[in-house]
Amino acid sequence: MSKQKIFTRTIWILSFVSLFTDIASEMLYPVMPIYLKTIGFTALWIGILEGFAEAIVGISKGYFGKLSDDSGKRLPFVKLGYFLSGISKPLMTVFAYPVWILLVRSTDRLGKGIRTGARDAMLSDESAKENKGKVFGLHRAMDTFGAAIGPLLALLFLYFYPEHYKPLFILAFIPGMIGVALTFIIKEKKKDIGKKDSERIVEPQLKVKKGNFFSYFLYWKKSTKGYKKLLIGLLLFTLFNSSDMFLLLMAKYIGIPDLHIIGVYIFYNLVYALFAFPMGHLADKIGMKPTFIIGLFMFAIVYGSMVYVQNEMMLYVVFFVYGVYAAATEGVSKAWISKIVPSSETATAIGFHASCVSVVTLFASSIAGLLWVSFQPEVTFLVASVGALFIIGYFLLQKK
Repeated sequence: MSKQKIFTRTIWILSFVSLFTDIASEMLYPVMPIYLKTIGFTALWIGILEGFAEAIVGISKGYFGKLSDDSGKRLPFVKLGYFLSGISKPLMTVFAYPVWILLVRSTDRLGKGIRTGARDAMLSDESAKENKGKVFGLHRAMDTFGAAIGPLLALLFLYFYPEHYKPLFILAFIPGMIGVALTFIIKEKKKDIGKKDSERIVEPQLKVKKGNFFSYFLYWKKSTKGYKKLLIGLLLFTLFNSSDMFLLLMAKYIGIPDLHIIGVYIFYNLVYALFAFPMGHLADKIGMKPTFIIGLFMFAIVYGSMVYVQNEMMLYVVFFVYGVYAAATEGVSKAWISKIVPSSETATAIGFHASCVSVVTLFASSIAGLLWVSFQPEVTFLVASVGALFIIGYFLLQKK
């Protein structure tokens, strides 16, 4: 009997799609605030723009995830989502009007919301339960390699052509469209959505009405106890896990030059990419929960250590650990969700989690900012570190 292949053709294609898409997105990440300022955006407007864009991602992930499950189709959502994100890159440079920039940036984020749940469900559908950690680990690794390559290309371009931001948006269109083109060679497996899921009987009275944009929020009622306990733990952690921007702000606060901070950010993404697959493999071997707890412990070390960082060498060490933390939690959390929910609800479950995370992240970053300005920056990091230890206790108390 032949051994089942762990990484199918579809898994590899989706991973390369994410690689090229992230190259395109992260080429623009370091220069986006600078470009927006050159066309007249204030720091306040940039904050409003990004907050609104992230809210669109969070809300749309849940809705389109459920729509994917209801239709039993994944690929149309994947294609449309990547296309919208890809086409939005050059459109940023057409007009400088705030309303236009808001519309284009929202289109980019809507694309992410449309594709994420369906894509992750497709990855889950393509993998056996004992290999989900490896599959999501590989995908995260490829995605994050793109996140490291993108800023490197941007820095290289700006080195030869300083302050030429508009051409960079046009160049980012190329890897974005390569990613879109790759989605057209994916072959989707046919699913029988009329068949009752053998993993769990869904009570008829709890079925969610189709067509209501916010109906997916009712998924909490019909979800399993295991999913609810996991979601509570993940959201509690999110409450202490503010935006990575605070780590970069802390680096600037202790006197690290801006270009060096970008270098540290690239280094973090490389570490994350290198460890994503090994951590996924570890999760399949020892379990999702132990691996995730290891990640939480590393998070506590990182945020506790940031208080004592005094030079660039120490910062690189801390961001190395932070990269390993991300590898042990990001892909693993999705694999964990996909492992404990029925396959017919994977996109909804992952999308619902993403929607809740987007809301909680808003509070987390607001609280972190409040602690930063009300006390000392160090307090922000100590609270996050202690909070992570508390979440470790929560997961340890939960039965398997």
